[in-house]
Amino acid sequence: MSEPADRIPDLRADLIAAGLTVDALTELWGPEAADALHRGQRVPAERALARREPSALATLARLFVLGRPVARADADAALPSLGVAGAASLGLVAVDADTVRAAVDLRPYGFVDAAGPAEWWIASDLGELALGHPLPEDHVLGVGGASLTLSGLMLQKPVESALDLGTGCGIQAMHAARHARRVVATDISERALRLAALNLALNEIDGVELRLGSMFEPVAGERFDHIVSNPPFVITPRTEGVPAYEYRDGGMIGDGLVASFVSGCGEHLTPGGVAQLLGNWEYRGTGDGLERVRDWVDASPAPLDAWVIERDVEDAVRYAETWIRDGGTRPGTPEFERLLDAWLADFETRDVRSVGFGYLLLRRAEGVPTLRRFERLHGSLGANEAGLGVHLGEALAAHDLQAALMDDELGRLHPVTSGDVTEERHLWPGADAPTAILLRQGGGFGRAVSADTGLAALVGACDGELSVAAIVAALAHLLEVDEDALRADLLPAVRGLLVDGFLRA
Repeated sequence: MSEPADRIPDLRADLIAAGLTVDALTELWGPEAADALHRGQRVPAERALARREPSALATLARLFVLGRPVARADADAALPSLGVAGAASLGLVAVDADTVRAAVDLRPYGFVDAAGPAEWWIASDLGELALGHPLPEDHVLGVGGASLTLSGLMLQKPVESALDLGTGCGIQAMHAARHARRVVATDISERALRLAALNLALNEIDGVELRLGSMFEPVAGERFDHIVSNPPFVITPRTEGVPAYEYRDGGMIGDGLVASFVSGCGEHLTPGGVAQLLGNWEYRGTGDGLERVRDWVDASPAPLDAWVIERDVEDAVRYAETWIRDGGTRPGTPEFERLLDAWLADFETRDVRSVGFGYLLLRRAEGVPTLRRFERLHGSLGANEAGLGVHLGEALAAHDLQAALMDDELGRLHPVTSGDVTEERHLWPGADAPTAILLRQGGGFGRAVSADTGLAALVGACDGELSVAAIVAALAHLLEVDEDALRADLLPAVRGLLVDGFLRA
């Protein structure tokens, strides 16, 4: 007798035959309905489906994406190779007489990375919309906002080995498999690992080993070139009666889970290996949350380069409201108020005023760490078609390049201004000289750098033909200033512009 997993190729064949793709779904119910689905509203999509002719695509969309029951005969017709019985054996559906209900959410997921565009199908647990009630504590999340953020940040340099810590439905391990020859993916949830195994097989992705366990326990004594993690970093009260969701609540007090990851990751990185994760950090009393992260890095037993970017800060009340709603508890209900009280009481014990969210990039230094960057980048990003990971990889390489060069060596570089850089000049009406000059990048983090006349002129002259030293010498003559003083002023700025991607060596 064949195992249920043997039927996964049949499922794949049926999804291909039905044309279950991102573009096909958008065409099926329209872009407005697709946007409404992202906001948790399925009525527009259902109304659009009602106007469509029956099809395998419409049946699968109604069943697995909208979470609505369908007739068994329609489900069998939409899954001609697998059939309803095969879908039930895989745990995809539940059958009630002549009606079939989805037991999982199954939908297409498209993306673009350095290797180009690709599309997968991702199975996860049914969301609150389909369930009609708050999520169970063992819920396995699908591709959400945090998943998209981390996959977009992921470095894409080819490596021998990668670790996805807390893999959930397996999405980060699948992304890592596009640049790592071997991937280990861990989770504390057996159900998560079963869904991850299904997704790997469904999308024909090899080279990923799944292991059960918490944090770094399943990989004790092993090292990896790349570690990625969307860990359960949400700061949740460890109080009786407060749900602890496996996908988001790590079971430690406050921001202890992220601190523990920072402390432990260095021992599991090869020299030069990089760990990337999302995280929260607490602002306690008058203290600075980013400084807490700096302290964690400095206390690491292994030497770590660090680049930490805070993307947002929420006050304690808003933070609690966000995650209570995330679990499916509605504002205005007695249960919501009870949970909010528990959250605020927990924050009060540590004098937490607000919580920061952001990205951590940690690298096992091969000598003395040279990268210590803790910054706040609240607001919009630049345009990054293949994700921020490409930009981060280029920034790391540029940091290493300039860090290894003395000023004289830096002066011999022939940099080129990046094609996404523009210059803004602000003048008072009638003035000859600008009151402010801004250099902006269109990609990366969409940074804006204030520049004086000398720096703006240097960036404008970087076309690869002249060295930095030659440009500085020409500018000193043109501006009638001391060349050594101008060089001392401009070279540190050149280093920063190289790392941030305004200039390319």
